[in-house]
Amino acid sequence: MAIDKSQIEMKLGQIIDPNMEADLITSKAVKSVEQDGDAWNIEIRLGYPAAGYFDELGQEIKAVLTSMDGVGEVQVNVSSQVKSHTVQQNLKPLEGIKNIIAIASGKGGVGKSTTAVNLALALQAEGATVGILDADIYGPSIPRMLGCKGQPESSDGKSLEPMIGHGVQSMSIGYLVEEDTPMIWRGPMVTQALEQLLNDTRWNDVDYLVVDLPPGTGDIQLTLAQRIPVSGAVIVTTPQDIALLDARKGLKMFEKVEVPVLGIIENMSIHICSQCGHSEHIFGEGGGARMSEDHAVDLLGALPLDIRIREQADSGNPSVVAMQDGQISSIYRSIARKTAAKLATRARDHSAAFPNIVIQNN
Repeated sequence: MAIDKSQIEMKLGQIIDPNMEADLITSKAVKSVEQDGDAWNIEIRLGYPAAGYFDELGQEIKAVLTSMDGVGEVQVNVSSQVKSHTVQQNLKPLEGIKNIIAIASGKGGVGKSTTAVNLALALQAEGATVGILDADIYGPSIPRMLGCKGQPESSDGKSLEPMIGHGVQSMSIGYLVEEDTPMIWRGPMVTQALEQLLNDTRWNDVDYLVVDLPPGTGDIQLTLAQRIPVSGAVIVTTPQDIALLDARKGLKMFEKVEVPVLGIIENMSIHICSQCGHSEHIFGEGGGARMSEDHAVDLLGALPLDIRIREQADSGNPSVVAMQDGQISSIYRSIARKTAAKLATRARDHSAAFPNIVIQNN
């Protein structure tokens, strides 16, 4: 029985991408379908980095198509391409940066910075070019977590070259002052410092710039929402009721300033004793899921309370690189794929495609 292209596409339309939560046709991931006798060449291009999912998807497509009568050999090529997505209405994406993702929490002590660093490394492991901006001027921690020391170089005396840690580009006030020097600054100085760190760094073709925000909903967050082109935000919380109260404030803040919330990450979800294996919900159970349901926002994933996550971040060798094949790294990479896929569903930014029109009076 002869098989035509429409039948192949119909089958592809039955395969669901769990990260996009849509089939391959609806998500526009099918780049081409070409026939050569009874053999077929399928090219899939995902709109988000997903190196850890390529083989699984390719095998699933082969299995589905080769089960059809009249289909011979099937070759599947899966790749990804990250595009710029829309930001706040009065802003445009910055040069050298396709997308900015803000990592926020309403409350301190929930592991936000550790999550931000591991998320950046996980996005890189999935195939993206990634940068991380430490927006916590009063308590910068990114340099230590990335194992970076020294000061950034400047080739022109005006801009800074990003520091590189584990392949991730980074910038932090922590690179410019001594580690034990307190930043005794008022709000306007802090927000000006943040803008300079962002704008005066020569970011090199970054697909995602992860911004690690300080806790709360103050000056830094307001500056980010009003002056910095943000594609989306991620809220980090623990299951604890008090943490959830503050996390909801952070979520509502982004809603008010029209920055889309891509999802929630529940940190310290469950503790498993390293000695006996006993599991216990120290900070409560199901808080992230309830918040997700209450606010119609995706729960991107849940991370365990594991001493290794803290130890590895403190030593400058975060879990995603320290335990590349481990379960914790796998969770972070799954969260990274879901976060990037959620952003990929947002409208694309086409401003670069249009020329600037200048009217002159001669």
